[in-house]
Amino acid sequence: MLPLQATDQALRAMTEEDALRAQAYGLLARLLAEPPNAELIKRVAALEGDASVLGLALNELAAAARCASAEMLAEEYHALFIGLAGGELTPYGSYYLTGFLFEKPLAELRRDLARLGIVRHEQKTKEPEDHIAMLCEAMAGLITGAFGEGPAALAEQHAFFDRHLGSWAQQFFADLEAAEAARFYRPVGKIGRHFVEIERQAFAMAA
Repeated sequence: MLPLQATDQALRAMTEEDALRAQAYGLLARLLAEPPNAELIKRVAALEGDASVLGLALNELAAAARCASAEMLAEEYHALFIGLAGGELTPYGSYYLTGFLFEKPLAELRRDLARLGIVRHEQKTKEPEDHIAMLCEAMAGLITGAFGEGPAALAEQHAFFDRHLGSWAQQFFADLEAAEAARFYRPVGKIGRHFVEIERQAFAMAA
């Protein structure tokens, strides 16, 4: 859909706060789009958080990565999101908002993505655009300017967040944190839940 993480040059051109926001969205996108490979697991294992709630959750994730293998996480990812007849969780906005897939929220999202010039690459994914990973990628791209027009204005980021993430993502991440099959992904859920709340509060303060 778009680069899964901002380039170093793009990150250097942003404020520290926006660079951290883009990296957080990018990390969530990478971990939720597909099972992490050995290289990503190694990078996650090296993360160091601070004493904040979000930082402590990052430390939990790093500790989980140090005990994980690509094979283990592929099995966990399959149980959570794929399964033989569907995984434990259904990571799509339409499902969380209506109880069904391919509903009005997806159509509204597609209109906004077309307006913003964001195109899904069919060769990379067959998932509907309201998959949580794709939405996190989209937010990262709006922050970094990955779509070729420079970083989106804060008001545009806020509007996209409110319409397509803010109404359901926090509940999804809470469900992921509590999922029976989640081990490595439990701190991923915690990170996502806290990060979405931080974003919600920051946008409200900036409005």
